[in-house]
Amino acid sequence: MDYIAIKEAAKGYEAQMTRFLRELVAIPGESCGEEGHVKRIEKEMRALDFDKIEIDPMGNILGYMGRGKTLIAFDAHIDTVGLGEMTNWKFDPYKGYENETEIGGRGTSDQLGGIVSSVYGAKIMKDLGLLSDKYAALVTGTVQEEDCDGLCWQYIINEDKISPEFVVITEPTDGNIYRGQRGRMEIRVEVKGVSCHGSAPERGDNAIYKMADIVKEVQALNDRLRYDPFLGKGTLAVSQSFYNSPSRCAVADMAAISIDRRLTFGETWEIALDEIRALPSVKRYGAEVTMYKYDRPSWTGLVYPTECYFPTWVLPEEHPAAKAIVESYRGMFGEPLVDKWTFSTNAVSIMGRYGIPCIGFGPGKEAQAHAPNEITWKADLVRCAAVYAALPTIYCK
Repeated sequence: MDYIAIKEAAKGYEAQMTRFLRELVAIPGESCGEEGHVKRIEKEMRALDFDKIEIDPMGNILGYMGRGKTLIAFDAHIDTVGLGEMTNWKFDPYKGYENETEIGGRGTSDQLGGIVSSVYGAKIMKDLGLLSDKYAALVTGTVQEEDCDGLCWQYIINEDKISPEFVVITEPTDGNIYRGQRGRMEIRVEVKGVSCHGSAPERGDNAIYKMADIVKEVQALNDRLRYDPFLGKGTLAVSQSFYNSPSRCAVADMAAISIDRRLTFGETWEIALDEIRALPSVKRYGAEVTMYKYDRPSWTGLVYPTECYFPTWVLPEEHPAAKAIVESYRGMFGEPLVDKWTFSTNAVSIMGRYGIPCIGFGPGKEAQAHAPNEITWKADLVRCAAVYAALPTIYCK
């Protein structure tokens, strides 16, 4: 493996990767609105002579390099979150900026940089003659991850009938290699009351007061959740609140909350729901505890419903995919830190649901995700493209 040649090739593409990323940033592409990103990625793949390019019915773009037997995938979700409070931004989030070392703009770290590095990593494989009859590289630009992690890969595996040997998740990893993450789920708790005129509240049954008791117990439950030595503690947080009332002069007859539940190793969706159902106030008030469903149409109009459950996953350190990416990194950049994500990725479906091994390595930093003034680093784009380019040959040797 000529690591020097790979590093030089990746560095030689820095200007093109920067241009590509800045052009993607300039195109708004929130979940269910990624068409512009897909078309721009398709244009770049064609210019770089990918062997096959497809856009599936959900709107995911699939680019192949090589035609070997072992399929190795590099996944990047290409949707972004919204902009939030604009007064928090110091620059135009779509115009962005660049200087000698950084690129700014919405999606630079989370995670348009990942598709840029993986597209050019595949290009370097072809440039340097690394493609062989042993493997093919699949670069996926996937949709709706910010809305529903892994839904895109449920479709790719179930409907496109694609099942890679393993998948590199190109979400930001702070320059490290990540081999797992906590899972998550979205829970709704709803309690009913009876409305009456606000001038005589004793005539009704205030659902908001009931929910106040429930919220206190939910908050306390967070401190009792399971702990795993690698992934850390399970957590929960009340993320939204709702109510129904005939008017502002009436007692509320319904109150509900959404809970963001993070699942550590050994926790399941059944455990998480049962823990909340067992809370004294939930039982006393007869509150309904359910898991949310997701059914928003993709940018192509396709609806692929799923429950909002995103399983935990951990890849063993000794797995061949983990060992191969560590060897690829070590050959060019020294000894890597192998760690885990705090947030969730598409691997919740790929490995969490279907058992296809996943390993994480991507440009940018976790702390930049969903934050104003988001940036990534040109050196990260180069480093990731180089590691991606060497990885399949090492794995298949």
